[in-house]
Amino acid sequence: MSGEVKSGVNRFREVLEKVGLSSRIVEFSCSTRSSEEAAQAIGCEIGQIVKSLVFEGAHTHRPFLVLASGENRVNEKQLECLVGEPVCKGDAQFVREKTGFAIGGVPPLGHKEKIETFIDQDLEKYEEIWAAAGDPRSVFRLSFQELVELTGGRVISVK
Repeated sequence: MSGEVKSGVNRFREVLEKVGLSSRIVEFSCSTRSSEEAAQAIGCEIGQIVKSLVFEGAHTHRPFLVLASGENRVNEKQLECLVGEPVCKGDAQFVREKTGFAIGGVPPLGHKEKIETFIDQDLEKYEEIWAAAGDPRSVFRLSFQELVELTGGRVISVK
């Protein structure tokens, strides 16, 4: 099987296997690319969806990952204060280059490189949350505490 190209969800499944969570991946025939689509497919509140948003530092071109509740909009000015430089949303090429995944399927961990991560404190109010699992039709279930532990992210108010 050398030379076989694995799908994003299969690559991410391997990441989750290492931490014992691979059984939590759910694959759908419909899109889960947006928070609204994911919540509808899962049957949960939009706030339980973890949006993985990759920003690019204007000066350093470093990636920054914000894991935001699906109901919240990220305050980019606040993020800029935290990272010490202006930021803009990463384009599709930047996101794939830094994470190894396409927009709409970026999981909160298992990226090509270490990415400084910020986690929306509003996700803590939910017993279970759902995040992308490597492609725009797959998600996985976890708790807020697991999200913090697995990503090493800093909990902040994103709005």
